[in-house]
Order: sequence, then structure tokens, then C-alpha cells
Amino acid sequence: MKKLAVVGLVAVVLTLVGCGSNGSKGNINGTWTAVLTDTDFSFGTSLVVNSDGTLSVSQFSFSTNGPCFVSGETESGSFALTGDFNGKVMGTFTFNVVSGQPSGNTLMLTGTVNGNAITGTWTLTGGTGCTGSGNFTMAKV
Repeated sequence: MKKLAVVGLVAVVLTLVGCGSNGSKGNINGTWTAVLTDTDFSFGTSLVVNSDGTLSVSQFSFSTNGPCFVSGETESGSFALTGDFNGKVMGTFTFNVVSGQPSGNTLMLTGTVNGNAITGTWTLTGGTGCTGSGNFTMAKV
């Protein structure tokens, strides 16, 4: 009887370890496009969630040119997984773009991931003509 209980306990532990893994985080990984309302900004990027929840960002480019972000931008962000583990990714999302040239402009996005869509709000702070706020939508391509 004790052997059966130990086998059962091992099976439960292995099941919980599998459910508690960060495997679902991989579903946010991929290419995304973003459209910001109330402004001319839109961009595309490739995101990968690291094991600590930070984002690795590559292939970032604005689809529209503007005086706030001419060149040399730096991107960073994070994703915190919430929700179920039945194949649907849900969580909170932050994304920041800091200008290189001209310096001093920062675009901040804060939102919610729901499957292959991210929605939320954006704020632009910086120099003259480089301020504002609104909503955004990102879609996984």
C-alpha cells in the first residue's frame, strides 16, 4: 500500500511541475505589429520572453517616420504570465522605446496580453512635439 501511495505522490508532483513550467510564455514569442491611436506611430518587432519575464527585442522598426525617433532607439519590456494553461496566453505587458537621436524621448506602452493580441495605453514623453498619450493595439503576425 505504501508503494502505491509513493507512486501516486510522484505522479502528482510530476504533473504539478509540468503545469507550473513557463512553457506557455513561449506563445508570446514572435513577430508583432503595433498601431498607436491618436498619433502617427506604428511599429513592428520580434519579441522573445526570457525566463525572468523580461523581453528580448529584435528587428524593431517604426513603420512611420517622425521627429521623435530618428535613429538609435533602445527597446526593453516585460511580460508577466497570468490566466490558464490551456493554450491561451494571458498576462500583463510593458514595453519602452527610448530615443537615440534626438535624445530624451521615451515611448511607454502598458497593456494586457490576450492570446495573439495586446491592448493598452501608451504615453510619449520628451521634447517639444514629442508628448502625448492614447491607446494601442498589437497583433501577432
